[in-house]
Amino acid sequence: EVQLVESGGGLVQAGGSLRLSCSASGFTFDDYAIGWFRQAPGKERERVSCISNRDGRLYYPDSVEGRFTISSDNAKNTVFLQMNSLKPEDTAVYYCAAARGVGPCGFYVYSYWGQGTQVTVSS
Repeated sequence: EVQLVESGGGLVQAGGSLRLSCSASGFTFDDYAIGWFRQAPGKERERVSCISNRDGRLYYPDSVEGRFTISSDNAKNTVFLQMNSLKPEDTAVYYCAAARGVGPCGFYVYSYWGQGTQVTVSS
């Protein structure tokens, strides 16, 4: 059974940092890309980063470039999202997801999803 479990969310002041973790099981971790997504109330889901465990390629949209860093510990089947300089507009439920594909992971269709972790940034 495929499982993705996020942790590390919470309440932080603007300018602060959080590190999210995504622990994966039930599939061959090295063959998949892991993506982080977020969804705020009333807004569409947004991809905030991804990493391909096959070739290490990364993706960040402009909204988080330079503030968020994704990394993977393949030995522990865990992907991290380090979020620095957080802004109130980063407030959302953050999800990790897994996908297989070729090319940049930003274009993958993600099949497996975690339950999400709430991140709230106060002003």
